[in-house]
Amino acid sequence: MEKVQNISQSMEVLDLRTFRDLQYLRNTESLMKVLDTKLRATDSQRNVNAKSFQELKDKMKQLLPLIPVLDQYKSDTKMIVQLKEEVRNLSNVLLLIQEEMGAYDYEELQQRVMFLEARLHACMQKLGCGKLTGVSNPITVRASGSRFGSWMTDTMAPSADNRVWYMDGYYKGRRVLEYRSLNDFIKGQNFVQHLLPHPWAGTGHVVYNGSLYYNKYQSNIVVKYHFRSRSVSVQRSLNNAGYNNTFPYSWGGFSDIDFMVDENGLWAVYTTNQNAGNIVVSKMDPLTLEILKTWDTGYPKRSAGESFMICGTLYVTNSHLAGAKIYFAYYTNSSTYEYTDIPFHNQYSHISMLDYNPRERVLYTWNNGHQVLYNVTLFHVIKTNGE
Repeated sequence: MEKVQNISQSMEVLDLRTFRDLQYLRNTESLMKVLDTKLRATDSQRNVNAKSFQELKDKMKQLLPLIPVLDQYKSDTKMIVQLKEEVRNLSNVLLLIQEEMGAYDYEELQQRVMFLEARLHACMQKLGCGKLTGVSNPITVRASGSRFGSWMTDTMAPSADNRVWYMDGYYKGRRVLEYRSLNDFIKGQNFVQHLLPHPWAGTGHVVYNGSLYYNKYQSNIVVKYHFRSRSVSVQRSLNNAGYNNTFPYSWGGFSDIDFMVDENGLWAVYTTNQNAGNIVVSKMDPLTLEILKTWDTGYPKRSAGESFMICGTLYVTNSHLAGAKIYFAYYTNSSTYEYTDIPFHNQYSHISMLDYNPRERVLYTWNNGHQVLYNVTLFHVIKTNGE
C-alpha cells in the first residue's frame, strides 16, 4: 500500500508538471502556426529585405523541433491518465485484500491454506497421465558454467525439498554441486560439493529418490551414487549399449546413454549395434539397475537433438540448434509411434540437456551455458470414481 501511495503521489506531481508543459507547448504551437503564416506571406510578397527574411526563417527553424516534442507530450498525457486509473484500481484491490485478511487471525489463515492445499492435492491425484500438446516460452533461471552441462532437482523429493544439483561439462567430470534451494542456485551460494568416485560421460544424468544415476566415462556402465552416504550403491553394465560417442545425439558430447524419470519411474535411452543405431528405451529398476523391459523406437539416435519421457512416452527433438521442434513420439504403453510438430523456442541455440521433471511438470534444459525451464501443456484424462 505504501508503494502504491508513493507511486500515486509521484504521478500526481508528474501529471501537474506535464499539464503545465503541455499548456506551454500548446501556446508555442499557436505561435508557430502564426509564424508560419507570416513567413509564407512574406515569402510570397517578397516585400522584406533579405536580412529580415533570413532572421524570420532562422526563428522558424528553431521552432521546428518543438513539433515532435508536442506529439510526445500528447502521448505521455494519455499514458499518465491510463496509469492513474490502473493505480486507482490496484489500490481498491489491495484495500479489499486487507479487509479480508483482517477478518482472520493467523491460525485461521493457516487452516484455510492447509485446507486449500489438501484440495489441490486431491485434484492433482485425479489427473491421469497426459499427452504433450505444447511447450511454453523459455524461462532463464541462470547463466553459468560451460557450453555443456546438466542441472536438476530430485523428482521424488517432498514438496518442501527444493535442492538443485549442478554438473558442469559433458565428460571426465566428477564434481557435483548440491544447492540448498533454487534461490540459492540462482545466487550461486549455499552449496556442498560431492566428488564422484568415477567420472561421468554425457549430460543425461538424473537425481531420483536421493541418488544420482549417470553413465561412467568411457564405458557402458551405469552408476547409482547415493548422496547421503557419499558412495556408489550399485553399478551395472548396460549390455550392448553404445558408448564413447558411438551413438550420441546430434550434438555429440558422449551423450550415448541418457537417464530419464517420469511418472512411471526410471528409464534409460540409448542404442546398440544390433538395432542399427535406432533409439531404444529401457524401463529400469532404480534399486538394482536391472532392465525390466525394452522398446525399439525405430528412430535414429544420431538424428535426434535430445529426448525426454513424459507418462511413458518418449518425445524426440529433430535438432539441438535453433529452429528445433519436438518431432517424434513413441508410446511404450502401445508400442506405437507418431510424428509430431510441437515447436519450442531454443533461445540460446544449442541444447545439450533436456529432461522432464514429473514433480514440477517442467522441462529442465542446459542451453549454451544457460539453465532454462519450460512449462509443458498436457492433455489430461480425468479419473473419476468407478473408473
